[in-house]
Amino acid sequence: MGLFSAFKKEDSSKQAKENQKFPWIDLTSLDQLLEIQEQSKTTPVVIFKHSTRCVISRMVLRDFESSFVKDGKSVALYFLDLLSYRDISSQVGEMFQVFHQSPQLIVIKNGEAIYHTSHNEIKADAIKDVI
Repeated sequence: MGLFSAFKKEDSSKQAKENQKFPWIDLTSLDQLLEIQEQSKTTPVVIFKHSTRCVISRMVLRDFESSFVKDGKSVALYFLDLLSYRDISSQVGEMFQVFHQSPQLIVIKNGEAIYHTSHNEIKADAIKDVI
């Protein structure tokens, strides 16, 4: 069991370092959801819901990050670690009326979810039209 714990810690640390390269804003507080709703009235918001234990989620995240053109102005990018913040994930579903999936990408505009998709359908090019 100790051996597997070491791998898990290494994997989490590696994931955290990878996320630092991409301009994600960590979604770690329920209070941020109201801020996101307000922010989306002037800037589209993307929420990426990610399971750190899921290989598919990791691959989709990596593909999204490598293909999304980051300009830092046209969209705010939020990253939600589902395993660490399950209560926030549930609240995202309620607030924006989106059924939970993992991995999942949700685009919020004018306070509402205008687009959502999951798994291998998450493509950076697909959201360009909606933002």
